[in-house]
Amino acid sequence: MVASLSFQALAGVELMGDFKQGALIRAQVEPGTKVFLNDTAITVNAKGQFAFGFAREAELEQVLKLVYPDGLTELKPLKIAKREYKIQQVNGISKKIMKPDPKAQTRAAKDSKQVRAARERFTASDAFSQTFIWPLTGRISGVYGSQRVYNGKPGTPHYGVDVAAKTGTVVVAPADGVISLSVPDMFYSGGTMIIDHGYGVSSSFLHLSKLYVKEGQVVKQGEKVAEVGATGRVTGPHLDWRINWYQMKLDPTTIVPSMASVLKNN
Repeated sequence: MVASLSFQALAGVELMGDFKQGALIRAQVEPGTKVFLNDTAITVNAKGQFAFGFAREAELEQVLKLVYPDGLTELKPLKIAKREYKIQQVNGISKKIMKPDPKAQTRAAKDSKQVRAARERFTASDAFSQTFIWPLTGRISGVYGSQRVYNGKPGTPHYGVDVAAKTGTVVVAPADGVISLSVPDMFYSGGTMIIDHGYGVSSSFLHLSKLYVKEGQVVKQGEKVAEVGATGRVTGPHLDWRINWYQMKLDPTTIVPSMASVLKNN
Protein backbone atom coordinates (compact mmCIF):
# COMPACT_ATOMS: atom_id res chain seq x y z
CA MET A 1 0.00 0.00 0.00
CA VAL A 2 1.31 3.43 -0.93
CA ALA A 3 2.13 5.63 2.06
CA SER A 4 -0.04 8.71 2.51
CA LEU A 5 -1.43 11.06 5.12
CA SER A 6 -1.49 9.54 8.62
CA PHE A 7 -1.09 6.06 10.04
CA GLN A 8 -2.24 4.30 13.18
CA ALA A 9 -0.01 1.37 14.00
CA LEU A 10 -1.55 -1.53 15.91
CA ALA A 11 -0.02 -4.97 16.25
CA GLY A 12 -1.16 -7.09 13.32
CA VAL A 13 -2.69 -4.27 11.26
CA GLU A 14 -1.58 -1.05 9.56
CA LEU A 15 -4.33 1.58 9.30
CA MET A 16 -4.08 4.61 7.01
CA GLY A 17 -6.34 7.64 7.36
CA ASP A 18 -7.81 10.21 9.74
CA PHE A 19 -9.51 8.59 12.72
CA LYS A 20 -12.48 10.91 12.85
CA GLN A 21 -16.12 10.89 11.83
CA GLY A 22 -16.55 10.86 8.05
CA ALA A 23 -13.18 9.28 7.29
CA LEU A 24 -12.27 6.54 4.83
CA ILE A 25 -9.67 4.15 6.25
CA ARG A 26 -7.44 1.88 4.14
CA ALA A 27 -5.65 -0.97 5.90
CA GLN A 28 -3.20 -3.85 5.59
CA VAL A 29 -3.12 -7.15 7.47
CA GLU A 30 -1.35 -10.45 7.00
CA PRO A 31 -2.82 -12.13 3.90
CA GLY A 32 -5.44 -14.68 4.89
CA THR A 33 -6.58 -12.72 7.95
CA LYS A 34 -10.33 -12.30 8.41
CA VAL A 35 -11.48 -8.82 9.47
CA PHE A 36 -14.64 -7.65 11.24
CA LEU A 37 -15.67 -4.11 12.17
CA ASN A 38 -18.09 -4.22 15.11
CA ASP A 39 -18.84 -7.86 14.18
CA THR A 40 -19.59 -7.01 10.53
CA ALA A 41 -17.31 -8.89 8.12
CA ILE A 42 -15.11 -6.81 5.80
CA THR A 43 -13.85 -8.23 2.51
CA VAL A 44 -10.05 -8.43 2.41
CA ASN A 45 -8.10 -8.93 -0.83
CA ALA A 46 -5.38 -11.52 -1.44
CA LYS A 47 -2.69 -8.99 -0.46
CA GLY A 48 -4.34 -8.38 2.92
CA GLN A 49 -5.67 -4.94 1.93
CA PHE A 50 -9.13 -3.65 2.79
CA ALA A 51 -11.12 -0.48 3.38
CA PHE A 52 -13.86 0.74 5.70
CA GLY A 53 -15.36 4.02 6.83
CA PHE A 54 -16.67 6.00 9.77
CA ALA A 55 -20.02 7.66 9.02
CA ARG A 56 -20.79 11.36 9.63
CA GLU A 57 -22.26 10.58 13.07
CA ALA A 58 -20.21 7.42 13.77
CA GLU A 59 -19.90 6.08 17.32
CA LEU A 60 -16.64 7.31 18.84
CA GLU A 61 -15.57 3.88 20.07
CA GLN A 62 -15.48 0.93 17.69
CA VAL A 63 -13.78 -2.47 17.54
CA LEU A 64 -11.79 -4.12 14.77
CA LYS A 65 -11.59 -7.90 15.12
CA LEU A 66 -8.78 -9.82 13.40
CA VAL A 67 -8.86 -13.58 12.94
CA TYR A 68 -5.39 -14.64 11.80
CA PRO A 69 -4.72 -17.58 9.47
CA ASP A 70 -3.62 -19.72 12.47
CA GLY A 71 -7.00 -19.11 14.17
CA LEU A 72 -5.77 -16.60 16.76
CA THR A 73 -8.32 -13.80 17.32
CA GLU A 74 -7.48 -10.27 18.48
CA LEU A 75 -9.72 -7.31 19.23
CA LYS A 76 -8.42 -3.83 18.35
CA PRO A 77 -10.31 -0.94 20.01
CA LEU A 78 -10.57 2.13 17.77
CA LYS A 79 -11.14 5.65 19.10
CA ILE A 80 -12.79 8.09 16.69
CA ALA A 81 -12.61 11.88 16.97
CA LYS A 82 -15.92 13.76 17.01
CA ARG A 83 -16.37 16.48 14.40
CA GLU A 84 -18.27 19.75 14.52
CA TYR A 85 -20.20 20.56 11.34
CA LYS A 86 -21.36 23.87 9.90
CA ILE A 87 -25.11 24.28 10.54
CA GLN A 88 -27.00 27.16 8.88
CA GLN A 89 -30.54 28.24 9.73
CA VAL A 90 -32.62 29.31 6.70
CA ASN A 91 -36.17 30.59 7.28
CA GLY A 92 -38.95 31.87 5.04
CA ILE A 93 -38.63 29.13 2.40
CA SER A 94 -41.86 28.58 0.41
CA LYS A 95 -43.74 25.28 0.64
CA LYS A 96 -43.24 24.75 -3.11
CA ILE A 97 -39.48 24.77 -2.71
CA MET A 98 -39.62 22.68 0.44
CA LYS A 99 -41.60 19.95 -1.34
CA PRO A 100 -40.95 19.35 -5.08
CA ASP A 101 -43.90 18.36 -7.30
CA PRO A 102 -44.75 14.63 -7.60
CA LYS A 103 -43.20 14.34 -11.08
CA ALA A 104 -39.89 15.72 -9.81
CA GLN A 105 -40.01 13.42 -6.78
CA THR A 106 -40.55 10.39 -9.01
CA ARG A 107 -37.61 11.36 -11.20
CA ALA A 108 -35.39 11.99 -8.19
CA ALA A 109 -36.32 8.60 -6.71
CA LYS A 110 -35.36 6.86 -9.98
CA ASP A 111 -32.02 8.70 -9.99
CA SER A 112 -31.39 7.71 -6.38
CA LYS A 113 -32.03 4.04 -7.19
CA GLN A 114 -29.44 4.14 -9.99
CA VAL A 115 -26.86 5.78 -7.73
CA ARG A 116 -27.42 3.29 -4.92
CA ALA A 117 -27.02 0.36 -7.31
CA ALA A 118 -23.72 1.76 -8.63
CA ARG A 119 -22.36 2.30 -5.12
CA GLU A 120 -23.36 -1.17 -3.97
CA ARG A 121 -21.23 -2.87 -6.61
CA PHE A 122 -18.26 -4.97 -5.60
CA THR A 123 -15.21 -5.31 -7.82
CA ALA A 124 -11.93 -6.96 -6.88
CA SER A 125 -9.73 -4.02 -7.87
CA ASP A 126 -7.08 -2.77 -5.44
CA ALA A 127 -7.20 0.77 -6.86
CA PHE A 128 -8.81 1.85 -3.56
CA SER A 129 -5.38 1.47 -1.92
CA GLN A 130 -3.74 4.09 -4.17
CA THR A 131 -2.74 7.51 -2.94
CA PHE A 132 -5.68 9.57 -4.23
CA ILE A 133 -5.25 12.95 -5.94
CA TRP A 134 -7.66 15.86 -6.20
CA PRO A 135 -9.83 15.60 -9.36
CA LEU A 136 -9.18 19.32 -9.85
CA THR A 137 -7.76 22.16 -7.78
CA GLY A 138 -9.33 25.44 -6.75
CA ARG A 139 -11.24 27.25 -4.03
CA ILE A 140 -13.19 25.06 -1.64
CA SER A 141 -16.76 26.40 -1.66
CA GLY A 142 -18.54 23.66 0.28
CA VAL A 143 -17.48 21.16 2.92
CA TYR A 144 -18.51 17.68 4.00
CA GLY A 145 -21.06 17.37 6.78
CA SER A 146 -22.44 20.91 6.56
CA GLN A 147 -26.20 21.21 6.85
CA ARG A 148 -28.99 23.73 6.40
CA VAL A 149 -32.10 23.83 8.58
CA TYR A 150 -35.02 25.07 6.47
CA ASN A 151 -37.93 26.61 8.40
CA GLY A 152 -36.80 24.63 11.43
CA LYS A 153 -36.60 21.34 9.51
CA PRO A 154 -33.10 19.85 9.05
CA GLY A 155 -32.17 19.31 5.41
CA THR A 156 -29.98 16.50 4.15
CA PRO A 157 -26.34 17.11 5.10
CA HIS A 158 -23.87 17.90 2.34
CA TYR A 159 -21.84 14.76 1.77
CA GLY A 160 -19.14 16.04 -0.57
CA VAL A 161 -16.48 18.67 -0.98
CA ASP A 162 -17.25 21.45 -3.47
CA VAL A 163 -14.47 22.91 -5.59
CA ALA A 164 -15.44 26.15 -7.36
CA ALA A 165 -14.37 26.29 -11.02
CA LYS A 166 -15.57 27.63 -14.34
CA THR A 167 -17.88 25.56 -16.51
CA GLY A 168 -15.70 23.46 -18.81
CA THR A 169 -12.84 23.00 -16.33
CA VAL A 170 -11.47 19.49 -16.78
CA VAL A 171 -12.02 16.87 -14.05
CA VAL A 172 -9.61 13.91 -13.75
CA ALA A 173 -9.90 10.52 -12.08
CA PRO A 174 -8.55 10.69 -8.49
CA ALA A 175 -7.50 7.02 -8.72
CA ASP A 176 -7.80 4.09 -11.11
CA GLY A 177 -11.23 2.56 -11.54
CA VAL A 178 -14.17 1.52 -13.67
CA ILE A 179 -17.05 3.84 -14.57
CA SER A 180 -20.10 2.42 -12.80
CA LEU A 181 -22.46 5.30 -13.63
CA SER A 182 -22.42 8.02 -16.30
CA VAL A 183 -25.65 10.01 -16.66
CA PRO A 184 -25.76 13.49 -18.24
CA ASP A 185 -28.84 14.83 -16.45
CA MET A 186 -30.16 13.77 -13.04
CA PHE A 187 -32.78 15.86 -11.25
CA TYR A 188 -30.72 17.07 -8.29
CA SER A 189 -27.14 16.30 -9.32
CA GLY A 190 -27.26 17.05 -13.07
CA GLY A 191 -24.40 15.41 -14.96
CA THR A 192 -23.37 12.59 -12.64
CA MET A 193 -20.50 10.11 -12.77
CA ILE A 194 -19.37 7.37 -10.38
CA ILE A 195 -15.97 5.67 -10.51
CA ASP A 196 -15.67 2.30 -8.80
CA HIS A 197 -12.21 1.97 -7.19
CA GLY A 198 -12.82 -1.54 -5.83
CA TYR A 199 -13.77 -3.16 -2.52
CA GLY A 200 -16.73 -0.83 -2.02
CA VAL A 201 -14.84 2.45 -2.48
CA SER A 202 -16.21 4.83 -5.13
CA SER A 203 -15.93 8.46 -6.22
CA SER A 204 -18.96 10.47 -7.33
CA PHE A 205 -18.82 13.65 -9.42
CA LEU A 206 -21.92 15.87 -9.51
CA HIS A 207 -23.16 18.84 -11.60
CA LEU A 208 -20.97 18.01 -14.61
CA SER A 209 -21.48 19.82 -17.94
CA LYS A 210 -19.81 17.14 -20.06
CA LEU A 211 -18.95 13.47 -19.48
CA TYR A 212 -16.05 12.01 -21.48
CA VAL A 213 -16.42 8.37 -20.48
CA LYS A 214 -19.18 5.77 -20.49
CA GLU A 215 -20.33 3.12 -18.05
CA GLY A 216 -18.02 0.10 -18.03
CA GLN A 217 -14.96 2.05 -19.23
CA VAL A 218 -11.68 1.58 -17.36
CA VAL A 219 -9.90 4.80 -16.34
CA LYS A 220 -6.48 5.52 -14.89
CA GLN A 221 -5.53 8.02 -12.21
CA GLY A 222 -5.16 11.50 -13.72
CA GLU A 223 -7.15 10.63 -16.85
CA LYS A 224 -9.60 13.31 -18.06
CA VAL A 225 -13.14 12.08 -17.39
CA ALA A 226 -15.47 15.09 -17.37
CA GLU A 227 -15.95 18.86 -17.22
CA VAL A 228 -17.26 21.07 -14.41
CA GLY A 229 -20.75 22.46 -14.84
CA ALA A 230 -23.77 23.99 -13.12
CA THR A 231 -26.27 21.27 -13.98
CA GLY A 232 -28.97 19.97 -11.64
CA ARG A 233 -30.00 22.03 -8.62
CA VAL A 234 -27.10 24.44 -8.07
CA THR A 235 -26.48 28.18 -7.89
CA GLY A 236 -23.20 28.21 -9.82
CA PRO A 237 -20.54 26.06 -11.49
CA HIS A 238 -18.50 23.78 -9.26
CA LEU A 239 -17.49 20.14 -8.80
CA ASP A 240 -19.13 18.24 -5.96
CA TRP A 241 -16.77 15.31 -5.27
CA ARG A 242 -17.98 12.54 -2.99
CA ILE A 243 -16.40 9.36 -1.61
CA ASN A 244 -18.42 6.33 -0.58
CA TRP A 245 -17.71 2.99 1.04
CA TYR A 246 -20.70 1.16 -0.38
CA GLN A 247 -23.64 3.31 0.84
CA MET A 248 -21.66 5.05 3.59
CA LYS A 249 -21.07 8.71 2.67
CA LEU A 250 -17.53 9.82 3.53
CA ASP A 251 -15.34 12.92 3.33
CA PRO A 252 -12.95 13.03 0.32
CA THR A 253 -10.61 15.39 2.16
CA THR A 254 -9.67 12.54 4.52
CA ILE A 255 -7.76 10.74 1.73
CA VAL A 256 -5.95 13.59 -0.06
CA PRO A 257 -3.48 16.29 1.00
CA SER A 258 -5.06 19.61 1.99
CA MET A 259 -6.05 21.83 -0.92
CA ALA A 260 -3.88 24.62 0.53
CA SER A 261 -0.77 22.46 0.39
CA VAL A 262 -1.57 21.29 -3.17
CA LEU A 263 -2.04 24.86 -4.43
CA LYS A 264 1.13 25.97 -2.65
CA ASN A 265 3.22 23.28 -4.32
CA ASN A 266 1.80 23.86 -7.82
